[in-house]
Amino acid sequence: MELEPEQLLQEARENVEAAQSYRRELGQRLQGLREAQRQIKESASQTRDVLKQHFNDLKGTLGKLLDERLVTLLQEVDTIEQETIKPLDDCQKLIEHGVHTAEDLVQEGEIAILGGVGEQNEKLWNFTKKASHIQLDSLPEVPLLVDVPCLSAQLDDSILNIVKDHIFKHGTVASRPPVQIEELIEKPGGIIVRWCKVDDDFIAQDYRLQFRKCTSNHFEDVYVGSETEFIVLHIDPNVDYQFRVCARGDGRQEWSPWSVPQMGHSTLVPHEWTAGFEGYSLSSRRNIALRNDSESSGVLYSSAPTYFCGQTLTFRVETVGQPDRRDSIGVCAEKQNGYDSLQRDQAVCISTNAIQDPFHLHCLLPFLVDGEVNKYHYGNTDGCVHYCTFAAVPLLHLQIQEIQTCLLLFVLV
Repeated sequence: MELEPEQLLQEARENVEAAQSYRRELGQRLQGLREAQRQIKESASQTRDVLKQHFNDLKGTLGKLLDERLVTLLQEVDTIEQETIKPLDDCQKLIEHGVHTAEDLVQEGEIAILGGVGEQNEKLWNFTKKASHIQLDSLPEVPLLVDVPCLSAQLDDSILNIVKDHIFKHGTVASRPPVQIEELIEKPGGIIVRWCKVDDDFIAQDYRLQFRKCTSNHFEDVYVGSETEFIVLHIDPNVDYQFRVCARGDGRQEWSPWSVPQMGHSTLVPHEWTAGFEGYSLSSRRNIALRNDSESSGVLYSSAPTYFCGQTLTFRVETVGQPDRRDSIGVCAEKQNGYDSLQRDQAVCISTNAIQDPFHLHCLLPFLVDGEVNKYHYGNTDGCVHYCTFAAVPLLHLQIQEIQTCLLLFVLV
């Protein structure tokens, strides 16, 4: 059955669109394949350079160490030689002096004897008197050869086998790192980085996380520890960052190869308090608020409604003074000036009296204390607003600081 011209045209168009989509998919896969090839070639080239540089440095260091050891041993030889040869040199000088004295005495005696008896009696008398003052029977003691040092070098040839074994086992080439970054989760002013092991035989003792801006050439350490998750703080919004992680095996000192760098960014601006409120002093990043001595009082709001339902907001109380019935921290649907407390409609807060919420659910809490942590989590349910402003009323010295995430005040976890 032949198709109508319009049906043929429609089918042709669909085939063209399918071919175009197929071409795009193949193009993307081809691009991914090229990136995989580039990663293999670049990593192989970098590995060659690292190996060459390392072994060249190792040869230079070993040569330097051997030279230093040789100098030390030669100095020991010089020291032993100088200390043990000096007494022998002194003895030699004493013997040589005695030889010269004996030679002079022999020569003088022979002259006196040749003169005979008579007019030479005085010479004989003088010679005999002189000889009696010289101890001709006193001889210096010369040490036996077994009693003086006989230097030698003791060299253990087994060190060559030991060094050879270590050299043959030194260094490995890994086709894949034992850990890889698993997930990057954006947070206001930060990014949560999660990683996992990909080598089941590798037992990790510690992990090391580094990051950098994509415009930078230098990675910075941001975490070293046993956890497999960390939130990197002070992330500029809408800026690309690279992250990489490595691990240290159980009982080892060296770190494993780095994971494949992963790129991430956060589109969420950091939480911060509203600046310019007379009753509070803010930190340079406006994420820590401290009640000052000003007589002004009121609610300190966030600079923007950056808290959304479904997120968790965490407050950390760093310092408190005497409690007041109006003390409270929490979230509200909108800013309402003129209030000195969050204990009002359209607000959910924790105070020194109870939790206050629009549904009239009350839970008595103890007074705020140093180091206390308070968390809020609201689902997107009927009756709940879709975004909130966080606020606080610390009437005395109350400082709020974030924990475990991207801010120093509060955090979405």
